[in-house]
Amino acid sequence: MRFKLRFLPRLIGHWAAKYGDAMDDAVPTAVGVAAKERGYLEKAEFLRVARWKTARSKSLCASNPPEFVREITTVALATRNERLAIEVLTLLRGVSWPTASVFLHFCSPRRYPILDFRALWSLSCDATAADYDFGLWQAYVEQTREIAKASGVSMRELDRALWAYSKWHQPAVPA
Repeated sequence: MRFKLRFLPRLIGHWAAKYGDAMDDAVPTAVGVAAKERGYLEKAEFLRVARWKTARSKSLCASNPPEFVREITTVALATRNERLAIEVLTLLRGVSWPTASVFLHFCSPRRYPILDFRALWSLSCDATAADYDFGLWQAYVEQTREIAKASGVSMRELDRALWAYSKWHQPAVPA
């Protein structure tokens, strides 16, 4: 799969600034710092980050036992296996590929993007939720890491830029 950034890499900072209030990231960022130090997420932290991504899965996420959240997130944050890291998180009720990517983005010691239709669109990718699989994820991770490194920006800054560019330019949002 090939991705092509819809804007010049030198404009990443410009688009990231249009993302909005950086305080919006305060909760997942704080949870991520604690999870990186500890090596796993507590259930309350898991619920706060999941709610940051989407409130729709709140009751499903809440149904996960605390020890299961701890075990799953321990594996996801410790493994160097890219497939295991993302796919193990989807064993948690209420966690799909995009939500799993949020946990990796904020909580993993490695650099991961957030899988989002807006970010994909900004990379000229028309994939839908039905297309989300490890092949897409792996290509997306590799491409965003390459762009961030070549541009000298953090993965968070790139993620914010991809999202904001789509918000300003994407003709229609998927239903």
